[in-house]
Amino acid sequence: MRAVFIGINPYTLATARAALAHGDEVVIVERDRPRIDELAQELDCGFINGDGTHPQILKECGPKEADFLFCLTDSDQTNIIASLVGRSLGFGRVITRIDDPQFDRICLELGLSDTIVPSQTIGRHLADLLHGRNPLEISAMIKDEARVHSFVAGKDEAGKVADLKLPDQTRVICYYREGRFRVGDPDTEIKPDDEVVLITHADQLPKLQERWGQTRS
Repeated sequence: MRAVFIGINPYTLATARAALAHGDEVVIVERDRPRIDELAQELDCGFINGDGTHPQILKECGPKEADFLFCLTDSDQTNIIASLVGRSLGFGRVITRIDDPQFDRICLELGLSDTIVPSQTIGRHLADLLHGRNPLEISAMIKDEARVHSFVAGKDEAGKVADLKLPDQTRVICYYREGRFRVGDPDTEIKPDDEVVLITHADQLPKLQERWGQTRS
């Protein structure tokens, strides 16, 4: 696995170290040369000194050979631009960090389906722990060939769940409307902007990704 990271910060370092521990190849793009020189002493990975939003810099990272592009800088605008440039250059999968939730809808409209909003994710997790729930338990329940996929419904998906024409071994397990959890059934009416959560067999996942893109985080 080959991963490219834009910007050095705690998110980048934690993810890069975990990837290196698994034997993955890591490349980090950073504007601050002294910061690169400092980290080069402790991280066994590649470094490129430059602006991660610039096409020529990202071309040096080898987009066609990279499985992931992580845009994790402290600037939402920088991450969005770098993600768009990276996607146009052919990176396998682009992950976009945004801190301001207002950019979430914009990312969706731009086709950036793999967005991460750290504050929301951490907040939901801590709130669940406060009330005695452990959201990480779901990971232990998805076993064998089962996979979860989600998408945000558009005009084409509006209508009954039964009309979605889902692949074999795929079911709607729930959906979110205006951020509120709801349980779905075949007669449920899906509306534009609903986030629909599916459970499926691993073999069907490529079909879902081709139709609706990667699952949002």
